[in-house]
Amino acid sequence: MQQFRRITIAAALGAGLVVGMAGCDSKDKELPAPEVQEAKAAVSAIKNGSDTLRYSSTAPQLVMLQSQSIPASPVPLTDQLSAHLVYDDDVTARIGVSISGRIVALKAAPGDVVKAGQVLAEIDSPDVGTVYADISKARADEEHKHTVLERAKDLAQGEAIALKDLESAQADYTQAKAETARAELRLKNLNPNGLAIRGQRISLVSPMNGVVTERTATPALEVSPGMSSPLFVVTDPKRLWLMIDLPEKLLGRIKLGSTVSVESDAYPNERFNAKIVQLSQAVDPNTRRATVRARLDNPGAKLLPEMFVRASVLQDSGSGVPVPNNAIVTRGIYTFVFVQTAPGEFQRRKVKLLTQGSDISYVGEGLQGAERIVVKGALLLDAEMSASDSHD
Repeated sequence: MQQFRRITIAAALGAGLVVGMAGCDSKDKELPAPEVQEAKAAVSAIKNGSDTLRYSSTAPQLVMLQSQSIPASPVPLTDQLSAHLVYDDDVTARIGVSISGRIVALKAAPGDVVKAGQVLAEIDSPDVGTVYADISKARADEEHKHTVLERAKDLAQGEAIALKDLESAQADYTQAKAETARAELRLKNLNPNGLAIRGQRISLVSPMNGVVTERTATPALEVSPGMSSPLFVVTDPKRLWLMIDLPEKLLGRIKLGSTVSVESDAYPNERFNAKIVQLSQAVDPNTRRATVRARLDNPGAKLLPEMFVRASVLQDSGSGVPVPNNAIVTRGIYTFVFVQTAPGEFQRRKVKLLTQGSDISYVGEGLQGAERIVVKGALLLDAEMSASDSHD
């Protein structure tokens, strides 16, 4: 008539053994410590109802159990896919030079936060000095030719000079103006961004707000327009591109605008969101995979370019509870998980799987979001539940 039943008879046997030894042995031998622990473990689980186990607060089994509150989330279309992060080129500036010269001062280091127009480095360029000298000479010659032309016009009105002399002065002035324009255009080509120039020293500035993530510039480095690497890379770390390696067979299931859930080993308990913005137009003939690009929001700047991550493309509708596979128990054609309903109390719950992956499966029916699921020790609970069923 008792409501609670012991799931094993080991405690009773152990207790009888202790009593028998106490009556037969005058030395009152005590049960060895390991056997005492086993006896306590055998009586610590009580079956409370048909699918619930309850443990006392001192039960040793609790050390081997671990539960976790798992919220419901959108269900992915496929298993997790390999992906990596790169700079978002829409908010990244790779800064080089269009002149030859030598770096004489560095004003920014990797990791520095910079603003648009802030000086990153100063470069001494003889080319700039030469161009400025050419401009000065051209302007001086233009001014001289303009003076000669005005004098020739005055003399021509009084017929003091021949008409051909006036025409010659006009041609010389036109040529001088063209030479000035050529010199100024060359300076513009050398300095297309309109950087500040003092003498033959030019200031290299950031064109945008961001963070200096790379710097190849070093003191006294000789620079030129043909350098293979930019001197500075400035980017907004709060935006990245996610490059997903998508198997060829899944191309038909992915579309623009789909939400992507991203996980990283660096932050195992966090998920980041991205949106697919471009589908690949070609398949790699060696790997039979296509690259899909997504824009990832990185508000805390935790994720970094070139990190490897795992990506899950989510369905447009529907949700499930992502449960680790080691928390799932299969008995015949049915699937169960254990839910912690109270301290020391665990309920076996029959569930229905929506998807089954290599590490995580999504549960539809049987679970609600934010319940505490036993993620470690589910097989132990199942064994004790089976032992309890065998004694009913």
